[in-house]
Amino acid sequence: MQNQVINVEVWRSDSNGSFANYKVPRLDKQTILDVVTYIQRKLDNTLSYRYSCRVGMCGTCAMTVNGIPRWACRTQATIFDSSDRIRIEPLKNFPVIKDLVVNMDPFFQKWKSAGAAFSAADQYTDDFAKVRPDSIARQAADQAIECIGCGVCYSACDVVKWSPDYLGPAALNRIWTLYNDERQDSRNHLLRNVASDSGCLGCHTTQSCTRFCPKELDPSGSIAGLKRVAFRALF
Repeated sequence: MQNQVINVEVWRSDSNGSFANYKVPRLDKQTILDVVTYIQRKLDNTLSYRYSCRVGMCGTCAMTVNGIPRWACRTQATIFDSSDRIRIEPLKNFPVIKDLVVNMDPFFQKWKSAGAAFSAADQYTDDFAKVRPDSIARQAADQAIECIGCGVCYSACDVVKWSPDYLGPAALNRIWTLYNDERQDSRNHLLRNVASDSGCLGCHTTQSCTRFCPKELDPSGSIAGLKRVAFRALF
């Protein structure tokens, strides 16, 4: 008979904290977000965590579960063996504010330093820009455009762990979408910002970012695309 109680370890305090143990009733169709919410509402109201939509859209409930970065609202508790303990931690590679809440500022600052903001080539046109859906550049941009900045790929990235200056897969994925956007202003400055060891050249292609992306995007492919155009520009 399946164990009716889930043994849960949750990280408490800041980066110098430790794990606290909880027993949570096992329920039908229970998600990891449900588990954390039960702990906060029924067992320890001092537990801090983030969530918003609860339906797998916003990505704010991202956390590390049994060593893997996941969206808590999309992760069913039943995927873990009932005899095992579920360990819940904050996302890795982020400064921890408290418990499961991390500071996202460094993550988004890297987007800014990479120049990952759209700049229209034509600032004064009265008509909408027309981009053919079947163009190669449009298709390349469309494949990577759905990133919502949840931080899962950044947490999974070994290079970020080894090199704190590395921009990370999300920022580089965004640069790739801009590079392929035919409405974008000069592309050369985008390459100058990322064609370095702290940018696309620093990627070791372990593909953890692609493997764990909840949106099933391919940041590794985007980074490989940046490498190709960077080397092409060099020669």
